[in-house]
Amino acid sequence: MRSLVSRMFVTLLLSGLFATTVLAQSSAKETAANLRLQLSEVQIRKAEMQALDEQLQEDLRPENIERNFAGFGSTHPERLRELRRRQLEIARDRVRIELDELDRNQTCLETAIGEADTVAYWQSAGIDIGITQRTSNLP
Repeated sequence: MRSLVSRMFVTLLLSGLFATTVLAQSSAKETAANLRLQLSEVQIRKAEMQALDEQLQEDLRPENIERNFAGFGSTHPERLRELRRRQLEIARDRVRIELDELDRNQTCLETAIGEADTVAYWQSAGIDIGITQRTSNLP
């Protein structure tokens, strides 16, 4: 569990650093295009993980676990079935954690794309967003 938490922390940290790098690019249009590319990659990965989650759900059905060991001879088949069930549940839990992380990444990317599109619009209109922000903070 600790390794999972530390892995998620590292992922969030790297995402933040990457977002900072992306925002430092010269053109908001380039930033938006880059973010859209990242979003499509996240959506593809999410679809793959959803398919894997569905497969694991199917594999977890008792009759499928039973069928998995149909050709095996064992004095304790119930132990084998229980072990297989636990392995599948662990794999399913990992997939669901990754799906949650992908959902968060997708939300962040969609928000960043909206912001980048707004900045690109302002830049195309010749409005310097830095000056606008600074003057709006004046008393």
